[in-house]
Amino acid sequence: MAEHYSSFKRGGRRWLWQRITAAFLVVVLAFHFFLLHFVHHADEVTFAMSQGRMQELTYFSLMVLFLVTATFHGVNGVYNALINQGLSGTRRKATKVVLGVASIVLIVQGVRTAIAWAGGIPI
Repeated sequence: MAEHYSSFKRGGRRWLWQRITAAFLVVVLAFHFFLLHFVHHADEVTFAMSQGRMQELTYFSLMVLFLVTATFHGVNGVYNALINQGLSGTRRKATKVVLGVASIVLIVQGVRTAIAWAGGIPI
């Protein structure tokens, strides 16, 4: 019988957060598709409409949370896939640092873009 192998430790938080973020992403993506593909069709969506949505604190907050969640979920998945492929030692540490820095840069730039799109931080 095949052995169970995973880079996630049983009962570990990274495993749990990977599942929680996956569930959140499914819900937010469903909301996105419903709003932007059924309520408004793609040919009706304008920059002004998108900017108007971003000026609402609820929508703005959801999109920033979506950015952070998707970044964590993606980076955590890639990191653990690399560990499953045998990444170890110095390369593992370097990969962890590079992915961590890339995550921070992505989130900072994404939040800056969201703020600019909203015309400032929504109140």
